[in-house]
Amino acid sequence: MTDSDVAISMFERIGGSATINRLVERFYERMDTLSEAQTIRAMHAADLGLIKDVLKRYLTEWTGGPKLYSVEKGHPRLRQRHIGFAIGDAERDAWLTCMRGALEETVIDTAVRQDLDKALSGLADWMRNR
Repeated sequence: MTDSDVAISMFERIGGSATINRLVERFYERMDTLSEAQTIRAMHAADLGLIKDVLKRYLTEWTGGPKLYSVEKGHPRLRQRHIGFAIGDAERDAWLTCMRGALEETVIDTAVRQDLDKALSGLADWMRNR
């Protein structure tokens, strides 16, 4: 087996836990400060500490890192978990604005950032329920 035969996970490509942690922190900072994110910010508790931890664990596992989310929460069932929130195009776009800004600030490699953006865009689009 050669090095080229071994797939490198997105988790490894972006820089692992340190990058996930910075990404989530910057994402929620943007959600807290951008006027276009007010609607989605209102969907969250005043204290973002718990949800930051959940998103860090989810993104770690989703990108191919250690299984930190499913061992505690089971299958993500993201649409089911978000069904109580009205998520349409505007909410998806606000979420993506926050995430894309955070990606720009935390994922250095352009190709890797584009790959992750594409995957997150598909995920955000799939979450629409209105």
